[in-house]
Amino acid sequence: MVNVRPGEIGDLEALTTLYNHFVLETAITFDIEPFTPAQREPWFGQFEKTGPYRLLVAHLDGAHAGYATSTRHRAKPAYNPSIETTVYVDPKFARQKVGAALYEALFSALEGEDVHKAFAGVALPNEASVAFHQRFGFTEIGTFHEIGRKFGRFHDVMWFEKRL
Repeated sequence: MVNVRPGEIGDLEALTTLYNHFVLETAITFDIEPFTPAQREPWFGQFEKTGPYRLLVAHLDGAHAGYATSTRHRAKPAYNPSIETTVYVDPKFARQKVGAALYEALFSALEGEDVHKAFAGVALPNEASVAFHQRFGFTEIGTFHEIGRKFGRFHDVMWFEKRL
């Protein structure tokens, strides 16, 4: 069974290792160089135990299986009711409902918060992530074509929104 809880500083090393897999092996994220846990501390510092900016961590079989976040969409104050969500699942735990457990817990945690819409960007091609976001009620709002270059080629990012 997937156990989801708020992230803690003790998770940072495992979460950094997980994220670095996607940095080095995929175009899912447009970061190019791997991070150290110390470099990820500012990223970790943006999250709260309550409020709209959350980090949730999933454990399965005693291991860090993935994490989900809700972050500030843009820095300008008028954007505050908008968040960007993301989910990363360790490939070892793919198709074991880790991502679903994370998003269910994240959206449940956000109920009652001053959040109007959630946005999510999916680097293409990624049919599984597109379908995943659609299952959670996100609708496509557009595609930024050839917006990022990684591994010697340009990638599109499809954007989704969900009213909360």
